[in-house]
Order: sequence, then structure tokens, then C-alpha cells
Amino acid sequence: MQNLPPVVEKQEMDYRTRTKISRIVIDEAVPANSDVIILGLVRTIRTGKGVAFIEMNDGSCMKNLQGVIQQPESFPVLERILTGAAVRLQGKLIPSQGGGQKFEVAVERVDLIGEADATYPLQKKRHTMEFLREIAHLRPRTNTFGALNRLRSRLAYAVHSYFQSRGFSYIHTPIISASDCEGAGEMFHVTTLDLNGMPRTETGAIDWDKDFFAAEAYLTVSGQLEGELLASAMGDIYTFGPTFRAENSNTSRHASEFWMI
Repeated sequence: MQNLPPVVEKQEMDYRTRTKISRIVIDEAVPANSDVIILGLVRTIRTGKGVAFIEMNDGSCMKNLQGVIQQPESFPVLERILTGAAVRLQGKLIPSQGGGQKFEVAVERVDLIGEADATYPLQKKRHTMEFLREIAHLRPRTNTFGALNRLRSRLAYAVHSYFQSRGFSYIHTPIISASDCEGAGEMFHVTTLDLNGMPRTETGAIDWDKDFFAAEAYLTVSGQLEGELLASAMGDIYTFGPTFRAENSNTSRHASEFWMI
């Protein structure tokens, strides 16, 4: 087996110390001429005569931060850095000389932490949702999925803040249930039985006694019933969790999985 060169030479390196890009480009909480360490993924890299530019994103916000490398020939590791690589930049935060950003990093040190080859599928262009479904392990790195997850995080925080500030208790209702909650919708079955060899009773019916719960079980369609029970005991409560509907209705008002208050 061919011995591959190490990605990073053995040297002291602190991966816990870093400056999040959001603190620079969103909060503007880092003053110019500060020493910074950026850990993130390469969005683009351009190498020209006497200068190289690395555009980085660390997931803390949608915006990128540009690193500027003078005399790139002094950084041979740049030849191995492509879009998608995990990189550590160390340098000084300076006012940007170009348009589109307020600050950039005058890079003094570059460490390649994890390589990405030319087949890395996320390039600097728009990708269709159909294509992104084929690379589920990488699609969270896109602006679309990053924005959606940040929005959901803020909305969930707002839900909890609203109820908690008013003295409500957060109740965790079961996700696996035997109840359809007043016929709220079609339910997804949950079973550990072998679908190719379901156990049968003497009458030919499925023998649910052989299942994990010794009874039929489903994914919940609502936390309402449990909420009513807890409300009658504790008073002000709220539920907020995933619910599932097995209705095959492909409309904007029907979803197989959603979160309900």
C-alpha cells in the first residue's frame, strides 16, 4: 500500500482557539489589526502572480471571509488546497483592499487539515435540490440548507422563550404512541417484526403480541392528548415536538413530518 504524505506536519497546533467568522463580518466585534485564527472550509481559492486568495466559511454565518496570501510560492501547501478542503488560517485582520467585504485576513500561516480532491461536488454555483438530495452528507454546507437550519433554530428558540417567559412548562410527549389522537390522520406503523414473515394467530391475523411492545405502535400524529393530561395536573404547559402524518397528499399544506405546538 502506497504511503500517503501527511496532511499536516507534526507540530504544535491549537484547534480550540479560533475566531468565528460571524464575529468579524456580522457582529463586527473584532477590531482591525487583531490576530485571528480561522478554522473552516474553503469555498474558493485563486492563485495569481504574487498573491493568492482563499475564501473561507466556518458555518457560523452565511458570509465568507477572505484570506490574502502574499508570495504564495512560499506556501507550497497551497498546491494541495482545493474547494472543500478544511483549512486553518492564522494571520492579522486588516481592512479589505477590495470591494464586497469590510475586512480580510493577511495570512501568515496556512495549515491543510483535511484534503478535498477535484471531484468535490459543491462548487461556487447554484445547485438544484434534486442534485443536493444525492449528496445529503454535504448539502448542509450550502447557503440554502445553512439558512433553513439557522432559521429553524431561531424559531425554536423564540417558541421556548415565549412560553418560558410566561411561566409555562415544556412537556415532552411520546413520539411512539398507540393513539391516533381523535383520528387526526393516517399513521406510520412502528414494528420490529419481520415484514417478510409476520407471525400469525390461529385465525390468520398478525400476532402483535410478538412485537416489541406486544401491541400495535405508531409514530405520533399529535401531542395533544398527553398535553391535556399534563395541563389538568400542572396547569400552564406547552408541547413542541415532531409529529408525523402518513397522508399521501403532495400539497403545500401537507407534510409527512413537522413540528407542532
